[in-house]
Amino acid sequence: MIKHIFSDMDGTLLQSNCRISETNVNVIKESDIPFTLVSARSPMEMTDVIDKLELTEPQIAFNGGLIFQKIENDLKIIKEDAIENASVKKILAEVKDSFPKVSCSFYDLDKWYVEKIDRGVKYEAELGGQTPNLTNFVSLLKQESTKIYKIMLICFDKDEMKTLVERMEQLNKGDMSVNQSSAEYLEITSPLAQKSRGIRYIQKLENLEKLEMAAFGDGYNDLSMFETVGTPIVMDNALPGVKDYGKHITKDNNHDGVAFGIKEYLKPNQ
Repeated sequence: MIKHIFSDMDGTLLQSNCRISETNVNVIKESDIPFTLVSARSPMEMTDVIDKLELTEPQIAFNGGLIFQKIENDLKIIKEDAIENASVKKILAEVKDSFPKVSCSFYDLDKWYVEKIDRGVKYEAELGGQTPNLTNFVSLLKQESTKIYKIMLICFDKDEMKTLVERMEQLNKGDMSVNQSSAEYLEITSPLAQKSRGIRYIQKLENLEKLEMAAFGDGYNDLSMFETVGTPIVMDNALPGVKDYGKHITKDNNHDGVAFGIKEYLKPNQ
């Protein structure tokens, strides 16, 4: 019996327009199984879906860099792991020098910081519905109170993205976690930020066995999540190679793949 479901958001629970369908909402609610979002997104980009699903369980943001609970209009921070500012400065310098066309932005707990409104920022703002905060990155990083949970790099050129991923992995000296969540997005978080780590926290909290947990995902940053649960379910629209990690393959995100997976593989008799 599945006692907890974990789900990625973009490319999985959400349609291509970044909205959750009524079918997914209804099936998740009717399943009566505790449900946790496990996303590269920030909490502010998750609250609308949390409210629609009426979730009260702990939620996982920034690929595991933040575990939080939404209580009415407040966020209760359960566990947090920010990126070291020295690592942020290193990445920023490399992107500015070697990848000037790549869109670079930062996230703290409740703000999205950009230095310029470029194509990538416009693309993300349209998809996510959030408003970027124009700021000077150097000045921001000089502030002792600054906590950066995620660096987001957006690149629309397939070949340049491949080079960017390789360079970021070369720069990684164990001080960061580098994950490509989609064809255009590369996200960098704390080395302690792994989706599996967030799931293990909830597993321990609820005294769950591996076989009692299921997960939905589509990207490379979902692989650690798949390895942590007993029933990994991969979207039909998954990135190349990700389907190899699934126990089941469900429909794509534009055809209610999460709802189909719950009814077909987790609660087949209902």
